Amino acid sequence: MAFSPKGKGKWKFWKKKSNFKEELLAIDRVTRVTSWGRQLRFRAVMVVWDGKGQVALWTWKSWEVVDAIAKAITNAKKKLVTVTIDNGTVPYDVKVKYKAAQVMVHPASKGTWIIAWGAVRKVLMVAGYKDVLAKRYGSTNLINNARATIKAVTSFKK
Repeated sequence: MAFSPKGKGKWKFWKKKSNFKEELLAIDRVTRVTSWGRQLRFRAVMVVWDGKGQVALWTWKSWEVVDAIAKAITNAKKKLVTVTIDNGTVPYDVKVKYKAAQVMVHPASKGTWIIAWGAVRKVLMVAGYKDVLAKRYGSTNLINNARATIKAVTSFKK
């Protein structure tokens, strides 16, 4: 937020327009048991795209949902990685493993749209792809599947 002068000494708030596209993957309640009892916090998982072929994934925990989302977006903007988009799809098929999650990403013809599910679909949409076929194998963990997808789309050679 910033201030903008309006008239005689009056100040109005205005928001800076952001050219980042943001997608919330998950909000989770997480607890930690301590000697003082259970401590509840919220974890936000965010995917950010800048519109120029760069995408990032970040998670953050906080006592408040809004703070967790804001901090995840701020940190994701600092860790953008470049993806390769070839006419709205991926250049060639690739299979990537990240921990227990495996993701296969395959190019599709124009008009196919994104055929994927869950976190893989959201990451591909935010990354700017239009026509992609994707399949996840192994783990159903949201964060690991999202990281495997980002690893897959950043592995293409130009």
